[in-house]
Amino acid sequence: MMYPAKRIAMTALALSLGAGLSACGTLNEGPQNMTLYSVHQPVVERQNFALDLAANGAGLSVPEQARLADWFETLDLGYGDRVAIDDPMASRAVTEDVAAVASRFGILLSEGAPITEGYVNPGNVRVVVTRSSAHVPGCPDWRDQYGFNQGNQTSPGYGCAVNSNMAAMIADPEHLLNGASGTGNTVVQTSNRAIGAYRDAEPTGAGGTTLPEVTGGGGE
Repeated sequence: MMYPAKRIAMTALALSLGAGLSACGTLNEGPQNMTLYSVHQPVVERQNFALDLAANGAGLSVPEQARLADWFETLDLGYGDRVAIDDPMASRAVTEDVAAVASRFGILLSEGAPITEGYVNPGNVRVVVTRSSAHVPGCPDWRDQYGFNQGNQTSPGYGCAVNSNMAAMIADPEHLLNGASGTGNTVVQTSNRAIGAYRDAEPTGAGGTTLPEVTGGGGE
């Protein structure tokens, strides 16, 4: 026969074990990652800004060029932004004027303007600035904050720190999608050109090294 006190103690122990096991089961809810790859990857989002300007066969007038420059300055145009022209007439003069204003901010024109709302009215040209941003959704993920892993799977928050830092620090988020395209010139080619110029140059001491003549001074 079991004493009441002992029965109460064993009941309390069983309840505590059951509660502990049920709590452990909740730590691994949701999809489990059994690989060494992070499910938290940077996502690149694009946002378009558009400005319609009056244009003619001669390009943009000086006031319209000033409007465009002020708009670029308001947007804080910089590296990573893309500037394109939606011009139904495909005027070369307009393209040159917009390119000249964009060059003040260190930006080259991109080919092919993205689709924007509405139509470009006759006599107007639309300048579109595309700005990309990167972030990692779902981070931080603290579902395993207690460090209990039943299935030996990768932590739910694995990759959040590295990928979030990379998304925050990259200068041009588009490079996360397509990488950076080079000009064809490499550092080795540039250095070899400098070395070749040095080797081909006539030595400065070909005619004999002479000391420069010193004139004046406080000597005798």
